[in-house]
Amino acid sequence: MNNHEETMTLKIKHRHQEMVTISIPKDTLKSLEEIAKNRDISKESLIKFYIGQGLRQDLQKRFSEKILASTAQVLARYFNSETEIADIIKEIQTELM
Repeated sequence: MNNHEETMTLKIKHRHQEMVTISIPKDTLKSLEEIAKNRDISKESLIKFYIGQGLRQDLQKRFSEKILASTAQVLARYFNSETEIADIIKEIQTELM
């Protein structure tokens, strides 16, 4: 073991929050409560988790669409055929899935 003592610091970035009121069907709320209880977390934390998960998926999809659009623009500078470009983009999409 070396003589250097390593220290790790956990830094939590404060994120401003805003209160939002939503209506949730009673059966959905009951399901959320059951899942939250099984995970040993609050239903509010579970709802935040689900919102964050869905948001990340949507943001990732939007980012991927922007990348594909940029790729198509670059390819258009090198290929005259829109069919070839569409085929290349389609192949990239297939590889990503």
